[in-house]
Amino acid sequence: MGRRVVVTGLGLICAVGNTTEEVWQSLLAGKNGVTRITEALKTGVFKEEDLVKFACRIAGEVKNFDPLQFVEKKELKKMARFIHLALAASDEAMKSSGLQVTPEISTRVGVHIGSGIGGFDVIEREHSNLLTGGPRKISPFFIPAAIVNLAAGQVSIRYHAKGPNEATCTACTSSAHSVGDAFKIISRCDADVMIAGGTEAAITPMGVGGFAAMRALSTRNDEPEKASRPWDAGRDGFVIGEGAGILILEELEFARRRGAKILAEIVGYGMSGDASHITQPAPEGEGAYRVMMNTLRDAKVQPEQVGYINAHGTSTDIGDKLETVAIKRAFGDHAYKVAVSSTKSMTGHLLGGAGGLEAGVTVLALRDQQIPPTANLENPDPECDLDYVPIRSRRAELEYAMSNSFGFGGTNGALLFRRWTD
Repeated sequence: MGRRVVVTGLGLICAVGNTTEEVWQSLLAGKNGVTRITEALKTGVFKEEDLVKFACRIAGEVKNFDPLQFVEKKELKKMARFIHLALAASDEAMKSSGLQVTPEISTRVGVHIGSGIGGFDVIEREHSNLLTGGPRKISPFFIPAAIVNLAAGQVSIRYHAKGPNEATCTACTSSAHSVGDAFKIISRCDADVMIAGGTEAAITPMGVGGFAAMRALSTRNDEPEKASRPWDAGRDGFVIGEGAGILILEELEFARRRGAKILAEIVGYGMSGDASHITQPAPEGEGAYRVMMNTLRDAKVQPEQVGYINAHGTSTDIGDKLETVAIKRAFGDHAYKVAVSSTKSMTGHLLGGAGGLEAGVTVLALRDQQIPPTANLENPDPECDLDYVPIRSRRAELEYAMSNSFGFGGTNGALLFRRWTD
């Protein structure tokens, strides 16, 4: 039996808010953060004359974000936007937890922050410099600004966290795996605290253009706030989002000794591989089914005990159908009683950052006994017939809640949290 692990701090930033409570209240109110791409125009990542050429011109951007609140000006261009967002979310998570990393505990505090893509903005910027000015114009900070593990690296440097330092890159499951792996690191006694989650900032020409070329994105450009509509019959693809979700995980007795406020307990983590297709889920949602079963088995929890699932729910035709099938297989008759919602309907899809953000949302659902809705679910797909909490949030008595994440390459992760009442 491993050590018990609890959540003591959260830092969430995405299209509907720049702080955890702003994000949470926006989600409960059904506020939508998807708009025409504007922030990337302000920063010069996109040019207006180029944006109009794209089939998809909408995204879930973080708005009015000032990285200078978290990063010194001289350091700004040494980091891609995904690192800026990770530092902002980590700053709030650490402050909300009240944790101080002293020299006495520094080697027992680790960092595990995932990202599916890393610094696309910097990669594109430096490639342009190469083409226009030759190799001498490439910044010496190009590599450390762009590679995936530098979010975890920069956070560990900032907080003098000398424990395990990792970064998962498993597509859209990246930060679910980061949180789950961090949970197991503490459980097996390799650390007492982990700063864990994910971050992503891929709203760039290559990011948007690449997913659009796969026909994966919604092209509802005239109604951006209606574009992400999981399980709705009119869904036509996902909406790319950006942001970060960071959780402070602590061993229970360590948290108690320092008088930490506990938000929830993490009790289960599962992984699986589809071994089926590079982008489509396995037939009958087989991999998604197994990852949920593995998570329940890890937690020693019965399906009937789970009251809420924050679904992967990306608003793609086949993905939404097969997640529905997988939930029915895993939960049996209880599938029609468990509340399921997709907050991607409001935030867009944070890709590698989604699991961290949505794990935080799941914790808040347990804390406040409130289920956030699925926005835009106006005309349900007949093949998607579960309780998706359409349009409006709902009060509920929740003991356990699950967060699902599935990624390209058939990589799956799920997390199970328990309400904290002690």
